[in-house]
Amino acid sequence: MTGRFARLLGLASVLLATVACQTGPAQAAPGWEPPLQTATARHDVVTWGASADQMGQGTADRGYRLVAHTSAAGGDLRVRLSNAFGDRPLTLDSVYAGLQSQGAALKAGSNKRLTFDGARTVTVPAGATAWSDPLPGSLPAGSNLVVSLHSPDAAGPATGHWMAMQTSYATQGDHTAEESAANWTETTGSWWYLDSVSVRPSNPATGAVVALGDSITDGWASTTDLNRRWPDYLARRLQKADTEVKGVADEGISGNQVLADGAGQAALHRLDRDVLSQPGVRTVFLFEGVNDIKAHTGVTAADLIAGYQEIVRRAHAAGKCVVASTVGPFEGWSEWDPAGEAVRQEVNQYIRTSGEFDGTADFDRILRSPYDQARMLPFLDGGDHIHPNDKGMAAMADSVDLASLDCNR
Repeated sequence: MTGRFARLLGLASVLLATVACQTGPAQAAPGWEPPLQTATARHDVVTWGASADQMGQGTADRGYRLVAHTSAAGGDLRVRLSNAFGDRPLTLDSVYAGLQSQGAALKAGSNKRLTFDGARTVTVPAGATAWSDPLPGSLPAGSNLVVSLHSPDAAGPATGHWMAMQTSYATQGDHTAEESAANWTETTGSWWYLDSVSVRPSNPATGAVVALGDSITDGWASTTDLNRRWPDYLARRLQKADTEVKGVADEGISGNQVLADGAGQAALHRLDRDVLSQPGVRTVFLFEGVNDIKAHTGVTAADLIAGYQEIVRRAHAAGKCVVASTVGPFEGWSEWDPAGEAVRQEVNQYIRTSGEFDGTADFDRILRSPYDQARMLPFLDGGDHIHPNDKGMAAMADSVDLASLDCNR
């Protein structure tokens, strides 16, 4: 406990020195709980995250109403807007945060303007991100937060997360302040420009885990709009458990690889932005590798293991723990072959026995059929023999040793 306490004091000191606070008095909005009152030093913790990627071209005078399901509870909500893949500055002239009622409609009185260094407008340089000022009030765990934003002149490559497994909404013109759904008639299955949400928990020891992964972590084959990705199930377990880890950020990208760019930047190339920069992160949960194996690019077990080792080295250098899971079975998927299966088995043996991680999970053991260990158990199969269904997602989350996430370095 002495090491953890010292680490938390250091983190709190850094954040107190760098976080810009909203100026002037502010009142808690109806629909939000009253602001948290505590004399104890606190720190921000990520409560929702989605990996940034290039989304195509931005559109001028476009508004987005983005639904994000949070994990950890806390006050002083902040959002991070991303222009990581833009080739020019991105201006957002109106950003609001509220609570979902139904569809694009918000709970009455919950929609509140966010500011950036006290200003209503923020311009995010190309390749950069921007945090909002803290919004007074408390956000309960497991909330459907709605962030509405508008850009008057967006153009060039947009940044976002294309496979959200969540219905959000879009419109032309600035309707961000409206709580009604009347002008939000278009839908989108992506999150635009928003890549992180943080809160300040009442318990200063609260931490978070970031799930670094591919389409399985991203939730493909889980039910849209019901938050049944395996990190969602994990977040619900953590809320009920006697643990200091409460925040969960899902940093999966469909098709992502550890070593090579393609479907999003490789895990090695996005580690700092998507994972290590998230506030309050205590543990990185690494579950990637199947796309490297099935791509038939000649990646060997030694190559993949070297990639894992670099992630561990960089995470440890940042003071984070790493829990890794074995790579799941995928025989029956069109790209499966015996050579790739041999690489998977060698990689999984390394994960189970090397001792280089701070903890391990064995999703392979949870998902595989007892009759053919290269295949997924049909009961857990989403239908394509590589992506688990809702039951498979739940089984994965249930198998995680929560104590391994509450790690201290």
